[in-house]
Amino acid sequence: MTIKVLLADDQALLRSAFRILVDSEADMEVVGEASDGAEAYELTRATGADVVLMDIRMPGVDGLAATRMISADPDLAAVRVVILTTFEVDDYVVQALRAGASGFLGKGAEPDELLSAIRIAAAGEALLSPAATKGLIAKFLAQGEGPAEGGPGRPGTAGLDTLTGREREVLSLVAGGLSNDGIAEQLAVSPLTVKTHVNRAMAKLGARDRAQLVVIAYESGLVRPRAQ
Repeated sequence: MTIKVLLADDQALLRSAFRILVDSEADMEVVGEASDGAEAYELTRATGADVVLMDIRMPGVDGLAATRMISADPDLAAVRVVILTTFEVDDYVVQALRAGASGFLGKGAEPDELLSAIRIAAAGEALLSPAATKGLIAKFLAQGEGPAEGGPGRPGTAGLDTLTGREREVLSLVAGGLSNDGIAEQLAVSPLTVKTHVNRAMAKLGARDRAQLVVIAYESGLVRPRAQ
């Protein structure tokens, strides 16, 4: 199955470089390019994109607002947004994750990292498992505004009490950056059982993917960021 990728960045040269890279892969193709957030949203609807590589800083409607628009659109529930950032804009990154982004990637990432990120996002997994990224997320969330309320396309933390004890435990381990296999090993259960718990937690909390589960775990206080 070919992964349909939409590129949203106001720099034409950067979009061209991304297009060449993505189109060189047999399992993915670029289906559109946008230079601002409003165009990104419209093209996401028009092209049936699976993954949107979204720059945050764009003229007019920025990437953050576009991510909210995509996340709030029920017709685009299966679309995954990967934020492209330089990591210097801490507040933007945490807001993007709250808005429904599936993860983020530095613009200085290696080509293989970018391609891997697209595949991971398309598969519904999180871009939060590497230790360095996990620590960065924890740092951003520690600087956040406190627990978030639910809203269109955005999960809240009020539903945490609907989780079973095991689901809460699995959620904590997801927030710790563990994969399903890693969680299964720690809890002495099968990866399929872990996947079931993760899916149930996402359904109960209204989370689109594992990335939002991590946000909920930190914002609710279920997991505390380690001191940096």
